[in-house]
Amino acid sequence: MSTFEIGERDFLLDGEPLALVSGALHYFRVHPDQWADRIRKARLMGLNAVETYVPWNFHSPARGEFRTAGRYDVGRFLDLVAAEGLHAVVRPGPYICAEWDGGGLPAWLFASGGGGADGDGDGGGGADGGGAVGVRRAEPRFLEAIGEYFRELLPIVAKRQVSVGGPVLMVQVENEYGAYGDDPPQARAEYLRALVGLMREHLDVPLFTVDQADDHHQSRGGLPGLHKMASFGSRAAERLEVLRRHQPDGPLMCMEFWNGWFDSWGQHHHVAPPAVNAQDLDDLLAAGASVNLYMFHGGTNFGFTSGANDKGTYLPITTSYDYDAPLAEHGAPTAKYLAMREVISRYREVPAEVPEAPAPAPVLDVPLSGRVPLSRVPARPGTAGRHDRLPAHDDVGHWSGLSVYTTRVRADDGAITFGEVRDRAIAHVDGRPIGTLSRTLGERTLPLPPVDGELTLLVEDQGRVNYGTRIGEAKGLIGPARTATREVAGWEVTPLALEGPDGLLSDEVRAALAEAAAVRPEQPFAGPVLCRGEFRSVAGADHFLRLDGWTKGLAWVNGWPLGRYWSHGPTRTLYVPGPVVKERNELVVLELQGAASAHARFVAEPDLGHDEE
Repeated sequence: MSTFEIGERDFLLDGEPLALVSGALHYFRVHPDQWADRIRKARLMGLNAVETYVPWNFHSPARGEFRTAGRYDVGRFLDLVAAEGLHAVVRPGPYICAEWDGGGLPAWLFASGGGGADGDGDGGGGADGGGAVGVRRAEPRFLEAIGEYFRELLPIVAKRQVSVGGPVLMVQVENEYGAYGDDPPQARAEYLRALVGLMREHLDVPLFTVDQADDHHQSRGGLPGLHKMASFGSRAAERLEVLRRHQPDGPLMCMEFWNGWFDSWGQHHHVAPPAVNAQDLDDLLAAGASVNLYMFHGGTNFGFTSGANDKGTYLPITTSYDYDAPLAEHGAPTAKYLAMREVISRYREVPAEVPEAPAPAPVLDVPLSGRVPLSRVPARPGTAGRHDRLPAHDDVGHWSGLSVYTTRVRADDGAITFGEVRDRAIAHVDGRPIGTLSRTLGERTLPLPPVDGELTLLVEDQGRVNYGTRIGEAKGLIGPARTATREVAGWEVTPLALEGPDGLLSDEVRAALAEAAAVRPEQPFAGPVLCRGEFRSVAGADHFLRLDGWTKGLAWVNGWPLGRYWSHGPTRTLYVPGPVVKERNELVVLELQGAASAHARFVAEPDLGHDEE
């Protein structure tokens, strides 16, 4: 058993000063069979702690459900941190941002009543619309839901607190709350006090808050009695001075030392020079501050888990969350790893062992000769139905992924326009493609052919907004839907069952693929279709899937959800974790639009795209 306290100038472990040199490593972005490897490489870099967020919606995709097995086993992750001799810092939100779908807040919170679908609705988004729960404030229904979440999660953390012999030193309350909303100070304090009360039902370790290192955010995001920390990536002396104004005693800590950045589809790949990062880290440690590298290891937004930012333009986050971190997406030490390791060695002992660079991945060409229309995949159970008014995804309890909207159009309609498209829709009339609508491009009106026929729109939720005022908005097609002469009514909505209850490829997709027709993979083809192929390779080896000539979709290897691909870039490869790969393997690709051929390649190394240079 140990004690961990926040002293007058230092963190105190069993009464002795402890400077934290920590790194962010998100268990939910790493295959669970690779957790131990990534944690070990944190120790070899010289870190003495690992920090992780906990995304509420990852564990609780539906109200009343809480997943803790396999890839959801945060307790096992913390045990592996302890086994490596490292400390742990846990950041459970309830809001985390993290470029994660919805910032970690479950989408079901925002449905009418905060519990699920409620029939027809206008699909209005936002935390205050449509009878939804008012999040990030002391709203009774929100606090009730958080209480349910904490009753599931925090006992797992409590069993691993330092006070009972575990690795967990401290836990964060909320996340960068000073950057959110315009509630008055009294209401903000009431919310934070409520969170502290809920946490203290389970935890006895110190609690803290984190906000950006400016006076405005620091003055709004904390609470007396909670230790304040900061997030920044440069100008350490200046930023620490700001933090000290708001935290006049106790140790200074940069809980998010930004040593890279995330990527958005259609933008460039972000990189930060290792030498600059290393110098900034040296400045921070020389000032006597503690640090948490964000990120030490970024990992991957598998499946539909990536979020989006909207600061005037909606920009979805890429599948790769490499973050230009010291440890690359596939677990390789980088030049930044070595540069930061050398800096850390000036302030604490660093192990002699240095991780080896991985061997090149297997290079393969895989023809996908099985093909089945996406229309063969049934609706997710309990979600399909007919609606008089245009429903959003949230109105039918569909929290992420793809859906199909259908209605009848008339020869004299001319065009159809929607209130909003969230976030991308591919349209057909009587099976013939007529266009694509993109939220990012501001497109919401389709010309219609002069026929009476069936309009079908394949709608993709590209990731719920994870930061700012649009947190909590509904997804799907947002009404009204109008032509020049009428409001279009009579909609059927089919949310597609692509993921199973374990987050892997669903049984419904597997059943559809069992009836796939054999095709010649050399020829161009149109989507939306599921393509299937088999390949032999080295069991346990990392792979990098490259889909040049394909347009947009998702991919799975042996049922594991690799995530989204898009010719829009910047990312050109999808990471396939080694534990997924066997000697004989199945590759499934869902192409939404069309491809030059049904050939896929596995290449020797990742390609995350062009940078600003």
